[in-house]
Amino acid sequence: MAPKRTKKQSPPFDPDGMFAGMAVFLAENGVQPRRLQIWKQKLEQMGASIEDRLSKKVTHVFAMNSDSLLKQIGRERLSRFKGSVLLYKWLEDSLSIGEKVSEAPFVLALKSGAAAASSKKSLEETGSKGADGHDSSDVETSEHKRIRTSPEYHKTVSSEDTASAVNNDAYTGSDDLSAPLVPVNSSPTTPDSLNKTVGTSDSSLPYSPPDQNQNITEIFGKLMNIYRALGDDRRSFSYSKAIAVIEKLPFRIESVDQVKHLPAIGKSMQDHIQEIVNTGKLSKLEHFETDEKVRTISLFGEVWGIGPATALKLYEKGHRTLEDLKNDDSLTNSQRLGLKYFDDIKTRIPRHEVQEMEHLLQNAAEEILPGVMVVCGGSYRRGKASCGDLDIVITHPDGKSHIGFLRKYVKHLKDIKFLREDLVFSIHSEEPFPTEYNKLQGTDAGVDTYFGLYTYPGRELRHRIDLKVYPRDIYAFGLIAWTGNDVLNRRYAHFIF
Repeated sequence: MAPKRTKKQSPPFDPDGMFAGMAVFLAENGVQPRRLQIWKQKLEQMGASIEDRLSKKVTHVFAMNSDSLLKQIGRERLSRFKGSVLLYKWLEDSLSIGEKVSEAPFVLALKSGAAAASSKKSLEETGSKGADGHDSSDVETSEHKRIRTSPEYHKTVSSEDTASAVNNDAYTGSDDLSAPLVPVNSSPTTPDSLNKTVGTSDSSLPYSPPDQNQNITEIFGKLMNIYRALGDDRRSFSYSKAIAVIEKLPFRIESVDQVKHLPAIGKSMQDHIQEIVNTGKLSKLEHFETDEKVRTISLFGEVWGIGPATALKLYEKGHRTLEDLKNDDSLTNSQRLGLKYFDDIKTRIPRHEVQEMEHLLQNAAEEILPGVMVVCGGSYRRGKASCGDLDIVITHPDGKSHIGFLRKYVKHLKDIKFLREDLVFSIHSEEPFPTEYNKLQGTDAGVDTYFGLYTYPGRELRHRIDLKVYPRDIYAFGLIAWTGNDVLNRRYAHFIF
């Protein structure tokens, strides 16, 4: 718990602020009282009025999910409401960027009473089992049942699919490591149907608290990347650990005394934080950004396939820009692809697009091998709003059908113009099962791997994708590893691998 701070004067009320004209009703179920208090304060300061009951005056209702909303307001009353019913995530995202975001992805719709009753009866008749045979209480734990919202405004969702009250600020994934995070349909994926597949799935938006100390975490993130490019993994990891702690704090840091007791915030980090709080910048980062060698090696290290040693060699050859690298004959084919699509690869992928691709990949996999399990891990599975790439983890429940699957899968994804360029392709599933020594060494024995570039249907922009096919008996460990983050993987590597 942070030490008490000197009370500061609240920002002035702005009647023409960002939320001017909004009359808001806040559903309190499932919301921490302190967080609710902050949201009320922000809304009122920026022009909104807070209503204590649902009336004709209300323009917007906010809730954690449909379950918590229905506990507070009856379905019949909600059916008569003509305003917008949104997830609190809309409010968080709007506050984070300083302007109102589109309401469409955050609309919280409800099925009619008859449809909801039918869904409930169906669930009871199947013994509370999901479509894949997993117990629903395992697949969707209390801290991470999916919140279904619609990018198409009025697509309905079942209350059985919504999140239960979130009790912690930190997001945690499902306890059932084998369960796909989203349902799939059985429609075949072909070149003609590829564009029809996307844009039809509901967006999964797990609750994730806003980063109230982005001024600090952004600077630390730059230092983390610089040290990684320089090959200093120890320092890079130190900043990574500090970021993971700071970005989850429920308060804005105004004094280093508030955080000096926290893990990963040692004396050096404390000094950095104090300087950023006092000045808004960090002299250490400014020094790095003006040093030609550091700046150049960091730039080269951002090219996919170029590590610290190669980046240093390229610098010593006299290269200073990405344009210089295009004429270097020593680059591998993968590095040339990383250079060619440098800007594309660095472009973040919105969360709703990642979910659409997970649906597409599951459908395509089912056409080749019925029953195959395809899960998108990485920052998507950790609940982030955008991802740097797709980390896809695959297995089959029977423990043997996964062998030889990846070759057929990659070919099919190329045939439908989804996969475009290959970076890495290695097959190990047909090798003898790994010895205990190889397991301890963390080799890829038994695991098939494909790294490449894909395009979202209808575009030419390249994004990175990693496909990993695991034997069923070690799939859970692979899913943990490819969900990450790097702090978790490093800390528990001896358990995961």
